[in-house]
Amino acid sequence: MSTPITVQYKINAPAEKVWKALTDKNEMKSWYFDIQDFVLETGKEFNFYEPGGANKYHHHGEILEIITNQKLKHTWAYPDFSAQKTVVSWELLPVDGQTLVKLTHEGIENFKDLGDGFSRENFTEGWNTILGQSLKEYLEK
Repeated sequence: MSTPITVQYKINAPAEKVWKALTDKNEMKSWYFDIQDFVLETGKEFNFYEPGGANKYHHHGEILEIITNQKLKHTWAYPDFSAQKTVVSWELLPVDGQTLVKLTHEGIENFKDLGDGFSRENFTEGWNTILGQSLKEYLEK
């Protein structure tokens, strides 16, 4: 059993505002990824590429769980490189008028044979940038 990646940041915004940023595809493209086929519904699948137009990494996800304003859980996979999947959970916890955003990425060892670009360190750094800079700056501006 491996240890999941866990990244958390306190954001100076109410949970409802954070939830909208996480689940509204028009808001997502301002801080996260442009996911045109994202639909907030359990079982729905979505696809996107990294920003910049190179389209080197096809990301695929399927929504597994939704608890409005509290939790979004989905798979995270790279079908062009591997049949393996991982699971990403976003949890929102209200704390003193702010929101603690906790991201957990499970199963990262499933990508261990795909090379350095898929390393635990790369994912940890990426999630820290996405939460600690992109999302935080977007919501606190």
